[in-house]
Amino acid sequence: MIFENLKIVVADDHPLLLEGIISVIEKEILGVEIFKANNGAEALQLVSEINPAITILDIEMPFLDGVEVAKKILEAKINTKIIFLTLHKERSLFNEINQLNIDGYVLKEFSILEISKCIKTVLNGKKYFSKEIEQFIEEPIIDFSVFTKSEINVLKLIAQEKTSKQIAEMLFVSTKTVDSHRYNICKKLNLKPEKNSLLKWVFQNSPIL
Repeated sequence: MIFENLKIVVADDHPLLLEGIISVIEKEILGVEIFKANNGAEALQLVSEINPAITILDIEMPFLDGVEVAKKILEAKINTKIIFLTLHKERSLFNEINQLNIDGYVLKEFSILEISKCIKTVLNGKKYFSKEIEQFIEEPIIDFSVFTKSEINVLKLIAQEKTSKQIAEMLFVSTKTVDSHRYNICKKLNLKPEKNSLLKWVFQNSPIL
């Protein structure tokens, strides 16, 4: 596939992976001009100066990590499509990053095989995610910031199938306090006032607790 005047910034602090990705892109996408960065600060400077069509960011980089770079790009309203490269497969991290309305999320273990397909996909106005994390896309994003630290602790213990009495003993509080936490959690989750509604919710969402 040939693109004219297509500029891409690729940022990764692992030289071998960086060169490998660049080599694949140049081979499979003709007419591309690639600018490389070895850390987040360099990446942000390049994006600001070049205004590339696509910015590919490693999540973990020196000076600024990929998420910080992406946030600054969005704050500056730079018109570039953002693709993340990562080793991480955690749902919580993906949910956090996906709130930035990113265009692509590629796992590093598949990056050489997937990166060109990802670029072509996002250039066509669609989003691209590695198959192993596609399962997270349709799942609701839960904002855990609405819960207090005590409520989070109660949720984790409920996930371990602890009773209110056991939770109270483990947290050194009264059973009444635990029940109060349960009530507040249910209210924040908009759960119906049915028996075991919170327990059912916890079992359904236990992987992210």
